[in-house]
Parts: sequence; C-alpha cells; structure tokens
Amino acid sequence: MQQIIQANLKENIEPAFQHFETQLNGEKSTAWHQKRKEALSQLKSLVYPTLKHEEWKYTNVAKVLANEYAFNAPSDLSKEEIDKFSLKELDAHKLVFVNGEFKVQFSNFSNEQGIHIMSLKDGYKNHPELVEAHFSEYASIADEPFTALSTAFAFNGVFILAEKSAVAQKPVFILNVTDTSDYPVIAQPRNLVIAQENAQITIIEDFVSVGNKPAFLNYVSEFKVEKYAKVDHYKLQNKADDNFYVGTTQVHQSDNSNYNNSVITLGGGLIRNNLNILLDGEHCETFMNGLFMLKDKNHVDNHTMVDHIKPNSYSNELYKGILDGSSTGVFNGKIFVRKYAQKTNAFQENKNILLSENATVDTKPQLEIWADDVKCSHGATTGALDEEPLFYLRSRGIGENKARALLMNAFAADVISRINAEAFKTHIEKLIDERLEKIN
Repeated sequence: MQQIIQANLKENIEPAFQHFETQLNGEKSTAWHQKRKEALSQLKSLVYPTLKHEEWKYTNVAKVLANEYAFNAPSDLSKEEIDKFSLKELDAHKLVFVNGEFKVQFSNFSNEQGIHIMSLKDGYKNHPELVEAHFSEYASIADEPFTALSTAFAFNGVFILAEKSAVAQKPVFILNVTDTSDYPVIAQPRNLVIAQENAQITIIEDFVSVGNKPAFLNYVSEFKVEKYAKVDHYKLQNKADDNFYVGTTQVHQSDNSNYNNSVITLGGGLIRNNLNILLDGEHCETFMNGLFMLKDKNHVDNHTMVDHIKPNSYSNELYKGILDGSSTGVFNGKIFVRKYAQKTNAFQENKNILLSENATVDTKPQLEIWADDVKCSHGATTGALDEEPLFYLRSRGIGENKARALLMNAFAADVISRINAEAFKTHIEKLIDERLEKIN
C-alpha cells in the first residue's frame, strides 16, 4: 500500500522533499535536480507572506498554510467522472492532471508537425537541453516562497515546444482536477512552454475540484515567446469554496511577439493569480484580460505586472469583476516603462460591480514611467449596477431579474469577446449565464 506523505508547508517540508527524491530514479545528479535543491534551500530562507507584506496586504494565506496536505494523495476517479469535466465541443489535444499527477489514461493528444506536447517529465527525457536552459529561468525563486516551493517539487506538468514557424492546428487543453475525497491535497503542476520564432499555438487551462476536504494548487507556468511567435493563453477557474490556488504565469517575450492572456474566475475559496510579463524586445504586443464573478466568501486577487524594457511595444489590460455575497476582490496592476522603452503604448483598466453591500474590492492600478515619449493610461471604477439602463430596460417591459442579467452579460462581454477559441468562448458564456441565473 502506498505511503501517504503529509506535511505542513511551514513546519515539516524537508521529509516531504526527501520522499519526493526517492521517486526520481537516478535524476539526482542532473542539472534539473540541482535547481530543485537550490529552490528548497532558498525556500528555507524565505518567509511566507502575511498581511504585513505590501504585495499581499489584502490576501491572507494563513488558512492555506494552516493545513497538513498530502503530497501524493491517491484518486479513484474514473474516466467517466473525468470526462464530465471535459469540453466535448472543443477539438483539442487534452492532457489531464489529477492531484497534480499526469494521467495518460485520461488524456488524448498527439504531436503535430513541429508541435511537441508531453509531460514535463517526458520533456526532460526528450529535450533535456531545452528544459535545463529554460526551466526556472523566468519565474524567480529569489523572494517568492510559493514559486520556490513549486520549483523544489517540480516533476509533473506540461512541456510544450512549438518549433520555428510551426502553427498548431488544434489548441492544447490542460484539465487540472483536485480530488479531496480522502485527503487534503497539495498539487504542484509545473509547465514550460517554448514558442520558437514565428510559431503559433493556443493553450487552454481548466481548474475543477471534487471532494470536500481542503486543496491547495500551487501552479507555476513559464512561457518563452520568441521573435514573431504568437501565443493565446486562456484559464478557467471554477473550484470549490475549500480550494485554494496560488498561481504564477511568467512570460518572456522577444521582438515582434504576441501574447494574449485571459483569466476567467467563477469560483474558489482563495485564488491568487500572478501574471508577470517581460517585454524584452521591440514591437511586442501583450494583452491581459480578466473576469471574476464571485459569490459567498470567495476571494480572488489578480496581481499583474508588465515590464516594457525596449521601444515600440504595446500592452493592453482589462480586468472586470462582478461580486456578490461577502466576496472580496483585489486588482493590483503594475506597468513599468523603462528609460529606453520610448514609443511605448500601455493601457490598463479595472471595472467592478458590487451586487451586495457586503462585497468589497481593493483596486490599485499603477504606472511607473522612466521614458518621455510614451502613451500610457490607467483607471479603475467600482460601484453598483447602473440604475439608468436598468430603468430603461424595465420600462420596455423586461423583468428586473432579466434586465439585471442582460446588463451584467454586457458588462462581461467586453472580456469574453477577447477569447479567440470559439468553443471555449461558448462554454464560458454558458457558465456565466448559469451564474447570473443563480444571482437573480
């Protein structure tokens, strides 16, 4: 019978790491494992954030750290149960992870010409030089304990290589399931995506949960988007109220590249999304979009950072929130324009609707500009649903609940319209309709 390794993240992480090393089958001498050990050493010197940390002042992770999690929790979910979470209308390469472990028996994918899709473990076997060159090169462990934790235990996850000029004909769909039927679970998938010069690929991630015990998904993805490459990247978060998520997406863009990110959050006890993009080239384009629809005591914290290092690049950011019950939302967006990043265009906007007197949003859009020939703007608004259009719709014979739903749909549509994968967009629209019916 498999020994279940449980640990508290603050108190006894070392035994969990020692058990983790026993699964590596001779990998201990590799450069990859040396990076793991360095991350563990760094983790020991770091302190998990509290409300006293400026970047975490609105998000209390104490309840995340309080639990003792199983690092290798088993799951008895069947293929039929897993398939309930699959998007049947979406024609895609599907990779399934349950409690952070890659499940090939539930997955269905193949390599296209120039497009290589596999687990991170297999990625290291087949492309060791690429993994060693790029893994942990973008997501810093210097002052981020959750990233250091992810790096120390990196084993499962997705490796995607889009070779020079390759164009993926189907998106890659990554389904992450946490099953807490028997144990509180920690899962730490680690993804590495390399889009080489002039490549194009779409990646869709879905996060769901079953069971009624706590779960913590510590999720880190690194993207290298090379010259003229184009990556569309979408996330759907729809988890249970006892599920916690801290995720970091770290993107490095080169000249003339295009990266388009959308994050849709519909559920979760505590969710922290870190999206950090480095525009290390000229004529880059970056799009960051988010929609969070929260209820009950849901909490979501969207932290974004785009760093314009070189001239003539463009970034556009739009995050919107609809909050009900006693839910809380946070938006903290930073734009940096460095001294030599002249001719930069950077725009950032956050808009929120509060449906309840007990719902709150803390929003902090920020600009730091060292160049003088730029066009940049930022702004934030928070308020109740606008009464004037609501009155107009009701005066045309539309019931109050229907009118409210129409206005909130229109509010959300701005973000949803920026998703280019049609089947996934339709799925999102259906979920939003269902959520709005429950609100009303």
